[in-house]
Amino acid sequence: MEQPRKPVKIRAKVMWSFHNKLNDLSERYQIDLCDLSDGAVKALEQELNLEVKNNPDKPDHGNYIICKSIMPLKILDSEGNSLQDVAIGNGSTGVAIVSSYDWQNKGGKIKSGTSATLNKMVIDNLQVYEKASDYDEDDGDVL
Repeated sequence: MEQPRKPVKIRAKVMWSFHNKLNDLSERYQIDLCDLSDGAVKALEQELNLEVKNNPDKPDHGNYIICKSIMPLKILDSEGNSLQDVAIGNGSTGVAIVSSYDWQNKGGKIKSGTSATLNKMVIDNLQVYEKASDYDEDDGDVL
């Protein structure tokens, strides 16, 4: 029987946070944890058996993982207040406690793997996401 894996604490930059609503593509709550240090990469790979990504098409991500869940993600500010009702923007930073789980798929191309899950994250530098308006008066005259 496999021993449970001990969660790993890492510092990360947040990108594409869907902590409080489902991502349309994955149909999961998810968050990209980016700009991971060499120490974080080593711990995630060795202790949690995760594959850390580094995609040249995403230069703003650096080394990163994507944490997914069927439940909303637990994200707090540095005072312990929930950020469930806050749109967390790209570039926010904080400390995350990450675990992993093994899975098997009986149907598709990929039959099994190990995925990251976020136990909890404390954001210490919050960048609130502001949706750009569909119409901006400074865009020029309406013809």
